[in-house]
Amino acid sequence: MTTLVIIPAFNEARAIGQVIGDIPDDVADEVVVVNNASTDETEDNARAAGATVLTEERQGYGYACLRGIEYAKARQPDIVVFLDGDYSDHPEEMTRLVEPIVNDDADFVVGSRIRGETEPGALLPQAQIGNRLACTLMRWVWGAEYTDLGPFRAIRFRDLRALDMQDKTFGWTIEMQIKAVEAGLRTEEVPVSYRRRVGVSKITGTIQGTVKASAKILWTIGRMAFTRRRRIPTLRARVEQGRNDLHTGPRFR
Repeated sequence: MTTLVIIPAFNEARAIGQVIGDIPDDVADEVVVVNNASTDETEDNARAAGATVLTEERQGYGYACLRGIEYAKARQPDIVVFLDGDYSDHPEEMTRLVEPIVNDDADFVVGSRIRGETEPGALLPQAQIGNRLACTLMRWVWGAEYTDLGPFRAIRFRDLRALDMQDKTFGWTIEMQIKAVEAGLRTEEVPVSYRRRVGVSKITGTIQGTVKASAKILWTIGRMAFTRRRRIPTLRARVEQGRNDLHTGPRFR
């Protein structure tokens, strides 16, 4: 199975080379860094480390991920892995996320920092509270058994396309997790390690970033809760279509 890694990156020049260098060669067939309007040497350093570099000038985590997905459509990998560019995740643990999909035990795998080993101070209190609240709400509304909104995650590409991701900013990760449950994907969490990031977080590292992210995540949960009944049949039909068309040509246009 082929695996393409997508790394959204905004001003991660100090860390991006380490992130790329620690990705196992026997797991990733291609590493794609989406330079999200960086003003430092992120692009140059990513290219020097051997990554394919794309540009997305519209700032936003979701914008960068969507740009990576557009590129992946030409490559048609079996699996897509999402990974942050700040070196807080441990790229060498990528096998943990990919293996359940390769073994056909799961379609979508989230790396849980809560279940893994987290370096003291790496997951800030506001992030822990936000994670707990979001996961509790997803359990109440969707029956989802998530413990984390971890950015380190892997998914079958055909199913990722079926989810029809839309969010452009902070709601990206939770939209994917909610839609995966609604679409009937086999979801799994695996423990992953987490350390202090290189540099300051653009989200939980500032009061403004924390407030914006929290508001967007809660708004996303509320919006999706009210619209889930009409969305579920469409998502499940798209997943089924993708599986039926796997060997017969393009899945979605």
